Amino acid sequence: MKKIMTSILCATALMSAQVQAEIAVIVNPANDSSLDKGEISRIFLGKKKSFPNGTSVTPINLSEGAATRGSFDSNVLNKSSSQLKAYWSKLVFTGKGTPPKEVSSDADVVAAVKSDPSAIGYVDASAVTGDVKVVAKF
Repeated sequence: MKKIMTSILCATALMSAQVQAEIAVIVNPANDSSLDKGEISRIFLGKKKSFPNGTSVTPINLSEGAATRGSFDSNVLNKSSSQLKAYWSKLVFTGKGTPPKEVSSDADVVAAVKSDPSAIGYVDASAVTGDVKVVAKF
């Protein structure tokens, strides 16, 4: 019985590690900005329109339903997907904001950030390539 319980605990721990994949926030390598969690959150919530160096910023979001997006929303923005949907609906309806552009995959985020010096995005840390610069990990 003790061996079964130990096996179940080990399997649960391994599954939890896979679900909690690390998220990398990426920018174009030409971007010399450093960002903390609060600045990243304000950028993706439309409250901050430029990098600390004054360059305008274009946030790139993964499409709804992507596992990495769910983790980013809850761990970095501290909001659920339904809270974010309501947040952006209110801003769009009042004309006070536009949600970040959405792309469908980590590879699309990397490509968008690689081609635009003003872009910022997030991907699963395993999808980072040498074409982008990691500014934060969560």
